[in-house]
Amino acid sequence: MDWDKLRIFHAVADAGSLTHAGDKLNLSQSAVSRQIRGLEESLNTTLFHRHARGLILTEQGELLFDATIAMTKRLDTASARIRDSEDEVFGELKVTTTTGFGTLWLVPRLPKLYEQYPDLKIDLMLEERVLDLPMREADVAIRMKEPSQADLIRKKLMMIRMCLFATPDYLNENGTPGDIEDVKDHRLICQNTDSNQVGAGLNLVQHLMTYDIRSTLTVNNYYGVLQGVLNNLGIGVLPDYVTEDFPDLVQVLPEAESADVPVFLAYPEELRHSQRVSAFKDFVQEEIISYRKQLRDKQKS
Repeated sequence: MDWDKLRIFHAVADAGSLTHAGDKLNLSQSAVSRQIRGLEESLNTTLFHRHARGLILTEQGELLFDATIAMTKRLDTASARIRDSEDEVFGELKVTTTTGFGTLWLVPRLPKLYEQYPDLKIDLMLEERVLDLPMREADVAIRMKEPSQADLIRKKLMMIRMCLFATPDYLNENGTPGDIEDVKDHRLICQNTDSNQVGAGLNLVQHLMTYDIRSTLTVNNYYGVLQGVLNNLGIGVLPDYVTEDFPDLVQVLPEAESADVPVFLAYPEELRHSQRVSAFKDFVQEEIISYRKQLRDKQKS
């Protein structure tokens, strides 16, 4: 089977349009169309349903597209491994983590990584969905539970807890709750119980909601919760690591904490020798060590 025709087919299937695929491949629409017709003739099948709004894959086209996706990912893996045989750290690194951890912890620390490796290109995917690392949807993942996928190297980074925080200005104006029942007299800022979040955080929020709280602000990620707290809107449920970058926040009702939440870093076994993955892993571990030291120093003082 002609690889050039498969490559063009993959681009058309991905774009859903001969014109858009041609733009991506620097080919004319007629040249792309000829290649697709040639591929269909060689396979003696129809790969696309053609209509005014674009192209839709036939059942046979779906089967071929699944195959070209797998081939493309294997080629990307091979290319990455070849590049990673060099000593220099460069090229694209696809990292996935949760919106909360990515926005509140990881992104503020990335300048240090770029200072070390200015030619690194990080594609950061912040979402609660667990991406498939063996299928190379991402190179590295930082998740709030141990990954269950096979063929992964995983390392436990730290334990975190969800706690209640407020600003000194808010507490000066509205008072500090003395016990957990007092939260009903304050505005609670938290993730919506229907949104994707770690189970420990959800359990804490559900427990707090049993106290008939008079006013709430619910957001679908911790970054939004933090912004609400910083703007003195109320008391927020946030991961405890926010105190490293926002030391002025006051923890309210220390007894009202979630259970421990493990944080894991994972990557595919086949990237064990990747220079980019190693550089990112070492950077994250160094930042975690620094965070733990700061936490111990704070507890001693």
